Amino acid sequence: TPNSQKKLASYADIYINDSFGVLHRAHASTAQIAEHFEEKGAGLLVRQELEALDGLLQDPKRPFWAILGGAKVSDKIGLIERLLDQIDGLLLGGALAYTFLKAQGHEIGNSRWEEAKIHVARKTLEKAERKGIPVLLPVDHRTASSLDSSEAGITSGIEIPEGQLGLDIGPQTVARFQKALDKAATIFWNGPLGYYENPLFKEGTQAVAQTVASSQAVSVVGGGDSLAALSSLGLADQVSFLSTGGGASMRYLEGKELPGLVALQG
Repeated sequence: TPNSQKKLASYADIYINDSFGVLHRAHASTAQIAEHFEEKGAGLLVRQELEALDGLLQDPKRPFWAILGGAKVSDKIGLIERLLDQIDGLLLGGALAYTFLKAQGHEIGNSRWEEAKIHVARKTLEKAERKGIPVLLPVDHRTASSLDSSEAGITSGIEIPEGQLGLDIGPQTVARFQKALDKAATIFWNGPLGYYENPLFKEGTQAVAQTVASSQAVSVVGGGDSLAALSSLGLADQVSFLSTGGGASMRYLEGKELPGLVALQG
């Protein structure tokens, strides 16, 4: 409310927002409060975040490859659409990859997918093909009959048997992804490539983390699970830039306004 905004503002004379991870939220403490200050601005961390992300959008070293994982196509489709105007190649993993595989006509067993996004996935693949941008999807999988399974299987190819869920990229896919990333001069990574909560399905994400960390490319990593994978392997300091705001960085790269940032410019 306006009263709560004024009360918050009454405790200070200058307003600085240095929390990039909340700039995409139109909250009283991130957006509205700034209206009550004549002197306001962004902190040094926010500046570093914007510089790193602008580097991806404006003049990245090429080839520029993006790695996107996570659970839902709906969470990442805006980012994928925008990145297709910037990147030279795209790697897709995590549960979102199964909607794309389904769109290509592959059997995905009981894997999670979004029926409402099949058309969007197909259109995205067609756009990438028109632009000559390779989109690498999993060619094998680590599977199980349930999320909390204590045993994992590995498929021999793309197809997943009925009753099995694809829960991680398989070793052939890891090798394929690593080969593509070896050529990259810029890498952006957001989202795990498997069901990271179960240790049996961490291998794909960890392998990609090691590849990104050992690469000579400019590397920007965002999203909690991606950062956790790097940290757990002691590799966080080997990446060019770790974005502290998964949601904020995705929204910024999509070209959408960040309410907290807009408020600082007003």
